[in-house]
Amino acid sequence: MIKLIALTLLYLSLSINASAQTTKPLDKKSLKKDLNEMLQTIANHYVYLDGKNIDFECLREHYIHQIELAKNDKEALLIFEYVTNEFYDGHISLNRNNSSSYRLYSPLYLGQINGESVIKNVWTSQINNLDENIIEAKVLEINGKDFQKAIDEFPTYCHDKSDLEIREWIANKVICGRYDQKRILTLLMPDHTIRELDLDQISIKTEKKLSSRQKIDNYGIIRINDKLYDNKLINEFDAHLEELWETDGLIIDLRNTISGGNSYVARGIMSRFIEKEMAYQIHKFDEKYDKGPKVERSWKEYVSPRGRTYKKPVIILVGRWTGSMGEGLTIGMDGMSRAIIIGTEMRRLMGEVNQVDLIHQDLTYQFPTAKLFHINGAPRESFIPKIYINQKNNLKDEALEKALEVLKSQTL
Repeated sequence: MIKLIALTLLYLSLSINASAQTTKPLDKKSLKKDLNEMLQTIANHYVYLDGKNIDFECLREHYIHQIELAKNDKEALLIFEYVTNEFYDGHISLNRNNSSSYRLYSPLYLGQINGESVIKNVWTSQINNLDENIIEAKVLEINGKDFQKAIDEFPTYCHDKSDLEIREWIANKVICGRYDQKRILTLLMPDHTIRELDLDQISIKTEKKLSSRQKIDNYGIIRINDKLYDNKLINEFDAHLEELWETDGLIIDLRNTISGGNSYVARGIMSRFIEKEMAYQIHKFDEKYDKGPKVERSWKEYVSPRGRTYKKPVIILVGRWTGSMGEGLTIGMDGMSRAIIIGTEMRRLMGEVNQVDLIHQDLTYQFPTAKLFHINGAPRESFIPKIYINQKNNLKDEALEKALEVLKSQTL
């Protein structure tokens, strides 16, 4: 019996496997058993399966054939990685990878417009050295290859790459790129000039601290540095809040929470902004035992007040790099009417994930087994900020500027 283990820390265990390749022959019989077991487990427990057209027979046939062709452990691991990509769901992944694996994210987000891939969002809050506005630029090529062809050749086989949702998901995986390959984009700029952009030359800020605080005018800003999984963040957040207690309003910046986190930390933060116990999200999943029917089970999760309550206006900044528990914290504060949300769509990572260990190899995969909802019943992944920032210029922080403007209008 495969044991499902609740995941509380997303992506933290991912690392590049740099070990030397083994010369021991692959145990292909065991690999096939693991593949079949993995597909059956996902078929039985993946809570978003009804919303996707997944051809499990195609997956079994194609990837069993790929196992037959595999020459070493590196190729075998990639087969399981490609299987997870067939579900075009960022919450389905392996716990390890190798040098030929695809990265989990890039500093750009692409949309699909009239059959072309266009830069819609740039991770402005985390980039040090991008000195040109590339919003609305069309991606023509990657590493000299036509970009639309690169989407078509992405190493998945069983889903429809003409589907707009799938195509956009793959486009963003393509610009993530493999760890061992360059990522040079050829762009058609809005002024119709052509330029090259080397994504690996973009400097992403590395944050060693759990969080930081600052004050602009008399408004506090607490920035979470992708550490929503670190339980020590609660005490540090409390200290920041005390330092900013006399401010006229507060901005909580969650635009760098791409790795997710745990609900203990999120509830610890939310608890400082309410005066009574309040529901902040809804969980739903299907129970099924023996040969009985699926029966939906659901519950509301609550957060209780803790310490003295900060009652001034609060704004939360979010973006395409706000992930998982960052998304949960956001919809929670919105659902409790305790913050105004400003930004773009978030990562749209679906549901609550569990981990499963494969039987015959040292590999774990994760996938969603429960759906998560805003307290108003809307799926978490569909959340759109009430004040939406249609990014126009990655050379300035449009979301932060808007947040300060809104706070000033509320406190005059």
